[in-house]
Amino acid sequence: MLPHIRDFTSFRLHFCKYPDIMVLRLTAAQLEQICRHGEATYPHECCGVLTGQVLADGAKQVRAVAQCGNAHNDPSRSWYQIDPRELVRIQREAYERGEDVIGFYHSHPDDAANWSASDLEEAHWTGCSYLITSVVRGKAAQTNSFELAGDETSKRFDDEEIVVEESKQSGDRER
Repeated sequence: MLPHIRDFTSFRLHFCKYPDIMVLRLTAAQLEQICRHGEATYPHECCGVLTGQVLADGAKQVRAVAQCGNAHNDPSRSWYQIDPRELVRIQREAYERGEDVIGFYHSHPDDAANWSASDLEEAHWTGCSYLITSVVRGKAAQTNSFELAGDETSKRFDDEEIVVEESKQSGDRER
């Protein structure tokens, strides 16, 4: 297993055979869990954390999906916020399992599965995946993933391929 890496972009550029291919790997059950979470919280945004590891080819392998409560409580604006204490707990538990936070997910109720200006503004974990599920009239419709690249002054989201694996990998956890 690779050491814990905070800046996946630098890792990919220096150590990966194919640095331009951004891939997020997760199981069908994990994707289903994320979609069901979006449906359960509709018409509000759901949110959560993806933990796992960066593979030798630079792909991110999800090992666990941690559902979080949406700490945002302003009804005039639809967005998500993960309580920092909850995030620290999830990060600590992942570290104890030899994993890292490799991404975040949230839903877009009655909107496209594309990032918004506020998503980019609120994103700060360079190299992490930001998975977005569109939930239309209470049903998950589409999921896309984006990797945060750049730094705070020039950050951007790059499209990321989602690879759904049918079989559960040993060590995968659902939470």
